[in-house]
Amino acid sequence: MSDIPSQADVVVIGSGVSGLTAALTAAEAGKKVIVFEKLKSLGGTSNFFKGTFAVESRYQKDRYITFGKDEAFRAIVEYSHWRANPRLVRAIVNESGATIDWLEEQGVEFIELTINMPNAPETYHLIKGEGAAVVKTLVTRAQEKSVTIKTGVPVTQIIKSGDRIAGVVVEGDEDDVQVAAKAVVIASGGYINNKEWVKKYTGFNLMQNLLPVGNVEKNGDGIRMAFELGAAEEGIGTVELFRIGPSRQELGAGGRVSIAVIQPDLWINQAGERFCDEGITFFDTSEGNANARHKEGYTYSIWDNGVLKRIAEEGIDKGITPDTLPGQKIDITEDLKVALQSPSDDLCSGDSIEELAGKIGIEPDVLKATLDEYNTCCAKGYDEVFNKSRRYLRPLTGPKYYAAKANTVCLGTMGGIKVSQKLEVIDKQDRVISGLYAVGYDAGGMYGQDYGMHITSGLSSSFAMNSGRIAGRSAAAYIDR
Repeated sequence: MSDIPSQADVVVIGSGVSGLTAALTAAEAGKKVIVFEKLKSLGGTSNFFKGTFAVESRYQKDRYITFGKDEAFRAIVEYSHWRANPRLVRAIVNESGATIDWLEEQGVEFIELTINMPNAPETYHLIKGEGAAVVKTLVTRAQEKSVTIKTGVPVTQIIKSGDRIAGVVVEGDEDDVQVAAKAVVIASGGYINNKEWVKKYTGFNLMQNLLPVGNVEKNGDGIRMAFELGAAEEGIGTVELFRIGPSRQELGAGGRVSIAVIQPDLWINQAGERFCDEGITFFDTSEGNANARHKEGYTYSIWDNGVLKRIAEEGIDKGITPDTLPGQKIDITEDLKVALQSPSDDLCSGDSIEELAGKIGIEPDVLKATLDEYNTCCAKGYDEVFNKSRRYLRPLTGPKYYAAKANTVCLGTMGGIKVSQKLEVIDKQDRVISGLYAVGYDAGGMYGQDYGMHITSGLSSSFAMNSGRIAGRSAAAYIDR
């Protein structure tokens, strides 16, 4: 490939927002930067996030919100029981407010400061145009700073000379091409599409009891190359789990049926028994963990005509996106009719709870007993099994009942390479590999054992962008030594 430069100051592997922020930050420091993206398109899963976490931003200050750096740091490390790397967490949290300002300087527009779960601090900064707008803006600004961006060019190896990074090898049209570089930033997006790695590191069987969402060819390329250079691992088994109903594609024109699936009514497993407080639906990690306890990879949501009437006349408890907020009145009756016209294991109905049980392969007596127990709890106003809030104890009395599968899904793996608070890659002897950095889903240490979003909405995208900015600055400073 004659159009690939033979050398750069910094090479970035991957074009998600972690890689793009690293590239632009290094370019702002006057460095010559090349971004290699193995896919033909830019941004990957970064195109789909809706908002990002930050504290002590101008949006918080304008609203007198006092949940700041200290509170966020404490919340994150304590949620992880201090398994997270506290210096890394502190660095990301401290950077977050300034990154909002920096993104606005690039042209990103923020439209609202909000939350996306009950009783959480207001840390979630919604973005006009969502992640796709951030990707487009960062690409434009990077190119204005003379960053070279190459798509469809996989990096296959990172090269060392002595104890320092010396460049990368990329796939050419005919032969591999070596590109000299003083620093390399790994931003390849994790390994959620790598069936063998998912089984090895997380225990899940991909496409059987764990479904990846929005990810393409995330095979752990960057993590593998770091390990080949002796990098230590951290957080490699951490995954971003949640529970979701049948997709729009599976339901055809009845896509809004998923709204009923995520409401905090009655959830059951394949044995026909309740398995959690359904109120955890507001917290992705909790519902994902609860669902993932079932080796089949799915559970069922059960509802009746009363639920349909409630969400149409009184409003939903949980929405799917920032456009469907709690309290919004949504009538899914017609969507449900359309979806039920195509027989499917994903969605069915019955004129009695026993008939419904037969359609989903559960013993009718068992499901009837579960429903009776649940309705008794509702009548008492006390869930003696899982202590669900009285607010969500609403009986299901028919006359028609519905069931939909709710799958265990994953937005990505969330770790792998051990890094410092400067996003420097650390080797197995706890030494820095000079000139090598890892960011976003390739970098471990931010989360502990799972994604702690309970008190910090938007932390995943925030870690991506803030780790990228820190790595870009660190790489530039390393080159200037």
